[in-house]
Amino acid sequence: MATIELPDTILQSLSQVLAQLHQTLPSLKQEPDFSAPAFKWQNKELIPIFHPKKIDLDDLKGIERQKAKVIQNTLQFLNGLPANDVLLTGSRGTGKSSIVRALLSQYQDQGLRLIEIERDDLSELPEIQKIIQNRPEKFIVYCDDLAFNAEDENYRSLKSVLDGSLQSGSSNFIIYATSNRRHLLPEFMHENTPITRVDVPQYTELHPQEAVEEKISLSDRFGLWLSFYPMDQALYLEIVEHYLAKLKMPMTEEVHAEALRWCQARGQRSGRAAYQFSKHWVGSQQLQQL
Repeated sequence: MATIELPDTILQSLSQVLAQLHQTLPSLKQEPDFSAPAFKWQNKELIPIFHPKKIDLDDLKGIERQKAKVIQNTLQFLNGLPANDVLLTGSRGTGKSSIVRALLSQYQDQGLRLIEIERDDLSELPEIQKIIQNRPEKFIVYCDDLAFNAEDENYRSLKSVLDGSLQSGSSNFIIYATSNRRHLLPEFMHENTPITRVDVPQYTELHPQEAVEEKISLSDRFGLWLSFYPMDQALYLEIVEHYLAKLKMPMTEEVHAEALRWCQARGQRSGRAAYQFSKHWVGSQQLQQL
């Protein structure tokens, strides 16, 4: 059979059309690289994080009870035993997110993996489950700073996932979330005020208590609640001394005074503030020696 040679102009036109199609068509999704210890869920893909920030559980001071509870729940999960989804709530900078990240450092060798997800992507949790359902590793799906405003309906997706298809302890998938707000949704003063027939506007909800219950029910879906509280001055200084000792720096009276000024300027005594001060102090001292 004789071959037909197309003119160069037609070949050029076809090449241009193919190039334009290549630019407009979505790229083919590749299998995630499961050699990574952590992932970021982004654009409906698991983006590998090969070198996540390393945090040691021993560096987290003053929250021993919370650490023990989280570690126990995580070990149950890693050993295929029933375990709960976890909600960590309380003051900022007190170690809520650090505990979750430290679990990865501690148990990565036992098959633990971490997937970070944004609040607005929570409706895509079933897609994550499909991707990892046949993997031998155990995945903590982690949502940091979880909270919803009054108009946000995304919380319904999380409710259905927590109580529905993703059952704690029955798969390689569990949810850990942190929040500064225990009930995750805002509550208003009028919701706790008795309603009288005189004040009821035409469109006021007839059963306001049911609306309140709806808001509280989201946090109820988490089987394990852990609360974190502000720390006192002694614990704050103990954490500063701990970080300085790791970097072989002494805790002098000057450091003591500077550490207190640091937290007073920030209006916060917390593990985060102690860690940030230790970096500032050590860096400034080393800079003077250059």
